[in-house]
Amino acid sequence: MKLMSTKFSENVKPPIYERIKQILELAKSNLVRTVNSTQVAANWMIGREIVEEEQGGKQRADYGEQILEDLSKRLTLEYGGGFSIQNLRLCRQFYQTYPQLLLDSKIRYAVRSESYFTGRKNEKENDYAMSSESWKPGRMNPNLSWTHYRILLRVEKPEARAFYEIETIRNNWKTRELERQINSLLYERLALSKDKKGLMRLATKGQEIQKPTDVFKDPLVMEFLGLPEYPKLVESNLEQALINNLQTFLLELGRGFAFVSRQERITLDGDHFYIDLVFYHTILKCYVVIDLKVGKLNHQDLGQLQLYVNYFDQERRIEGDNPTLGLILCTDKNEAVVRYTLGPDQQKKIFASRYKLYLPTEAELKAELRRELRVLSVHVKNERTP
Repeated sequence: MKLMSTKFSENVKPPIYERIKQILELAKSNLVRTVNSTQVAANWMIGREIVEEEQGGKQRADYGEQILEDLSKRLTLEYGGGFSIQNLRLCRQFYQTYPQLLLDSKIRYAVRSESYFTGRKNEKENDYAMSSESWKPGRMNPNLSWTHYRILLRVEKPEARAFYEIETIRNNWKTRELERQINSLLYERLALSKDKKGLMRLATKGQEIQKPTDVFKDPLVMEFLGLPEYPKLVESNLEQALINNLQTFLLELGRGFAFVSRQERITLDGDHFYIDLVFYHTILKCYVVIDLKVGKLNHQDLGQLQLYVNYFDQERRIEGDNPTLGLILCTDKNEAVVRYTLGPDQQKKIFASRYKLYLPTEAELKAELRRELRVLSVHVKNERTP
């Protein structure tokens, strides 16, 4: 289909249908480097045209829906599927949520001759480049597809949305992985123990791992295992399921975990002990030994894990390694038992996290987070009390 040859003056804008038609025609001409970026840019500009048309002196509430209905019929007739009223609403929401997406960023505009049909002046063109130094949340990135953005639009909190943008790009999450992390409230779980400054860094820098407490989440959500809830669950089945779903388990654990071994045997004066899972954390530069428990954590479990951590520190740790960390995964725990069993020094090396074998509802997860926050507040208060 040929581009329209009619030129419009700077002072007169053509009807909205013709403007959107031009966007689609120019986008089809592949004026950007990738198909994904073309679709993202085109949908953003469609959303902008709809928003600006609605704000052009028409204040009636039903005017916007009338525009969408008319556009949907005409665009579908000429271009086929993909232009339902719901999709056009998404384009409008996309522009409203990301008003700066194509502005002041180092990308070549999807439509270089935008002023040709809108009467706007061309912004300065730059090479299509996106580096960690120049990109920031809210701006277009070639690694985010339209499907990524559709999922991100469901996140209401701007700071949480920014966090998921950063982590998606940093970890090269596919859309399914992004959706799973949002549904499991990853941002809220990581933000649990953060102060205001820490929350701001999450939204602008993503997850930063500088110390052990930055690594472990509570609770861990492992719905991908497809296992029954305790008491029917046995530890050997839990371990095997984690190995069978190791890639997804690593996604839930977070950045930096590298799998080392399972059921690693250590022998002490003829007695054999078996560590369920061993990882190495490439950012913290240390071993992480994981013990799996079905049921509530007790002090014997903590003592056993402390044995494993001490053994790795003395026998496996080499020059350049930091102290070994231990993690117990359990279905429930008593914070007081953990605190009095380990003491303040060992609590910096040994951690206990609960796990869920199903994806909780948002309300359930928020209740869990509030519970953890109350426990954390009491713990901090006790530490400060002389």
